[in-house]
Amino acid sequence: MRLFDRYLLRELLTPLAYCLGGFLVFWTSYDLFTDLDKFQDAKLHLFDVIEYAFAMMPGFLVTVLPVALLLALLYTLTNHARHNEITALRAAGISLWRLCVPYLLVGFVASIALFALNEIGVPQSNEWAERILDRYVHKADNTQSQFHGFTNARANRVWIFNEYRPQKAEMSGSIVVNWTLPDGSTRKLYADRAIFSNPGWTFYNVKEFEQTNETAPVVPLFKTNVNVLVISNFNETPAEIENEIQMSEYESLHSRKLNVPLSVLWEYLQRHPNLPRAEAGKWWTKFYGRLAEPWTCLVVVLIAIPFGVASGRRNLFVGVAGSIFICFTFFVLQQVGLALGTGGYLPPWLAAWLPNMAFGATGLLLTARVR
Repeated sequence: MRLFDRYLLRELLTPLAYCLGGFLVFWTSYDLFTDLDKFQDAKLHLFDVIEYAFAMMPGFLVTVLPVALLLALLYTLTNHARHNEITALRAAGISLWRLCVPYLLVGFVASIALFALNEIGVPQSNEWAERILDRYVHKADNTQSQFHGFTNARANRVWIFNEYRPQKAEMSGSIVVNWTLPDGSTRKLYADRAIFSNPGWTFYNVKEFEQTNETAPVVPLFKTNVNVLVISNFNETPAEIENEIQMSEYESLHSRKLNVPLSVLWEYLQRHPNLPRAEAGKWWTKFYGRLAEPWTCLVVVLIAIPFGVASGRRNLFVGVAGSIFICFTFFVLQQVGLALGTGGYLPPWLAAWLPNMAFGATGLLLTARVR
């Protein structure tokens, strides 16, 4: 690494640290003030609230990192341009593309870090935050009662139940399982409780019925209720059920903790290959959107370079105003693209990557035209 590379990096990393610190303090303070009622209900102490703030830090960092990088980069480049440092380096025979290498490296590293935070750090930190909130006021037996069932499309099997306890891999509350056999007949099973027995499931207080065709009568298979019934070929696993619960909550609620990782989205989409077109478009758009989101940091660098390196003695606040305008435009285009993908007007991959491609191509074009 040459001397000017180290100089450019140092001049960028210092304001980046200040921007990140400032944004994180502001974001954390705002979040803590808005959640005061939640902390009181959870009976948290001062140190618990501080721990909670640290637990939520990765989620805040995902939000503020691209904005902080854009602001720091525009500030740094504008400062260099005011003192004609970029002009001097280019006069010394260093091309603009070569000058951009340290900035592109920072953008690439930030994108990788953002991807890791999004997929690993944020889910774990959200679980940590939930444990803090439950430290003094516990949820009853870790029961998730809002979820009512899921469909195993590969096995033509539909499960319906009222409650699921993930720690015990146990479901309860008027369990109903419907499935279709290879000969076209259907079965319906009723039970009060079911526990994953690996392989299969163990049902308690069971009634089972069969219908050979749509016009045939429904016939009970047992004269009386069966106390315990083990069905080993029911291959639905607790992980699949919990995945379905996560996706159901993600669809019905709007909460930070439901920031579903790519692995969960991928598992859900693979388990439901025949989703309706509108629903498939929605989930695939979200999937590609999560893939595209981290690379916003690299796109930020590409679009900031031509705006920042233009020669002239400009006010440093030009960089601040430019970053606000670019962030607003990018956000609008991102939301429009996701809406078009969710609505089926654009292919999901194109809808998710549209802002990155548009801003990245614009940045490269404008950089090539800089004199």
